[in-house]
Amino acid sequence: MTDRGSTVSAGWSCCASTDYNRGMTQDANYRNTDHAPLDLKSLFGLSGKVAVVTGGSRGIGYMIAAGLVANGVKVYITARKAAQCDAAAAELSQAEPGHGECISIPADMSTAAGIASLVSAFSENENQLDILVNNAGAAWGAPLGEFPEMGFDKVMDINVKAPFMLTQAFLPQLKAGASDEDPARVVMIGSIDGIRVPLGDNYSYSASKAAIHMMTRHMASHLVGEHILLNSIAPGPFPSKMMAYMLDDEDNRNMVEGTNPRKRVGTPQDIAGTVIFLSSRASAYTTGTVIPVDGGISTL
Repeated sequence: MTDRGSTVSAGWSCCASTDYNRGMTQDANYRNTDHAPLDLKSLFGLSGKVAVVTGGSRGIGYMIAAGLVANGVKVYITARKAAQCDAAAAELSQAEPGHGECISIPADMSTAAGIASLVSAFSENENQLDILVNNAGAAWGAPLGEFPEMGFDKVMDINVKAPFMLTQAFLPQLKAGASDEDPARVVMIGSIDGIRVPLGDNYSYSASKAAIHMMTRHMASHLVGEHILLNSIAPGPFPSKMMAYMLDDEDNRNMVEGTNPRKRVGTPQDIAGTVIFLSSRASAYTTGTVIPVDGGISTL
């Protein structure tokens, strides 16, 4: 007499075994890295690349330039004041073996002539540009009702128009070495004040940083087909001349740090590490993003 229970059970077991084996085969197909190198050097290595960092003589720009030089990048920095730009480049060029070098090209990014002089001087030495960091910026604060027109003109010129015009001017050099496997990179330095409503009266600054975030996304959509990736970083408080009025005063610094979820201000590792990621193979599938580097302020 046939045991129906045994027959059904055996039949189910056979089908289940077949499905299980098929599933295991399919799972194995999705456990394949195609032998892609996943070590730190392959993912984040930048040695031999060429970069331009605007506003690189101090503050966040100097931190970024230092991080790139430390990872074997040849970095051109620019700033309006020649003496400070030259001194910063000299400091950064005192590199250890395996580090890159830093070259000073003083220029005023608020003028068309300054942008043209930077591109011309760079092109005398280099045929291609791998990494462009648009960091130079300005701020202005005044009470609502007293905010001057100049406070908008200056800030928007330096924070929005200059990054656009400089990126546009450098397009031939960015395209020269760009490829599907190794795209050129443009990093725009925005601000957390372009994401959240600031506490202060820096109306033109917050507007300019919100603009740079959107401009990054807009330009990224048009340049991705040219193998040029654009991303923006929105820093929170970092030691800089722009933040000196707050951080140089002990009570104000304690307030800034106390209201930050991480209970501190940013460090060179924080900003340089993010730029290194956005300049490396690790971010070759990332474009049009805005990354807050703010200790969590954007989550409040």
